[in-house]
Amino acid sequence: MPPPPVAVPSAAVPSVAVPDFWNPRSRGERVEAPQTGRAVRFLTDDEFPPLHFAGPDGAPTGFVVELARAVCEKLAITCTVQARRFDTLLDSLEAKQGDVVAAAIPLTPGLRRTFTATRPYFRWPARFAARTDRGLPSPSAASLAGRGVGVIGGSAHAAYLGTFFPKAKAHDFTDLAAAEGALKRGEIDYLFADGLNLALYVGGQEAENCCALIGGAYLENRYFGEGIGLVTRQDDAALARALDDALQRVWDDGKYTELYLRFFPVSPF
Repeated sequence: MPPPPVAVPSAAVPSVAVPDFWNPRSRGERVEAPQTGRAVRFLTDDEFPPLHFAGPDGAPTGFVVELARAVCEKLAITCTVQARRFDTLLDSLEAKQGDVVAAAIPLTPGLRRTFTATRPYFRWPARFAARTDRGLPSPSAASLAGRGVGVIGGSAHAAYLGTFFPKAKAHDFTDLAAAEGALKRGEIDYLFADGLNLALYVGGQEAENCCALIGGAYLENRYFGEGIGLVTRQDDAALARALDDALQRVWDDGKYTELYLRFFPVSPF
């Protein structure tokens, strides 16, 4: 049986599920940021909406960027946010051209061998999407038996579908756009893919209200990874601890939920 869908806090707005990654038992005494005598430099990318992108004035914004700014406010420290090319972010951090990377870089054992990261503040849920005019049942091993489900061939989602929904008829596509088009045309019953991209699709103009997310979110680490966190150098352990504590406090006071609702009108969770 597949793992159960992720739970969401009861305080979330009913139409938008806000994920809760925080462990209330981890709360302790407030951790202060180390005093460096200068601004803490955050590095990000500006081409991955809604997580990080260039705003109308060209300055970096997005859920991750505004969360970083909220963390700085909690720590009462001055911060700057600089946009760099995504594939240069970790190299720039290692070269001490910045202090924290705030971008969609997956947390992996390899990353942790070189850098320090906070707990995940966002994860990559897998989701099903379906046409809204067919009255299809919520996905389960039984309900998907014999039904056509689109996946990206060779992806983690294809592997997960084959393992936990073995009787579904998998239809492999080379890219997500092709799979979304097939779903819209009714050539497949469901599409199983990255929840963030599916949320952007079903909530966008291209879908023309054809489809919606259905069922719950799947967060199996072995298939979909651990998510993303704020990344620092290993010699900045004190800063990493302070960032972790501030993320907890940003969740506790509702700022995380406020930012999430601003940037995710259709939640991937």
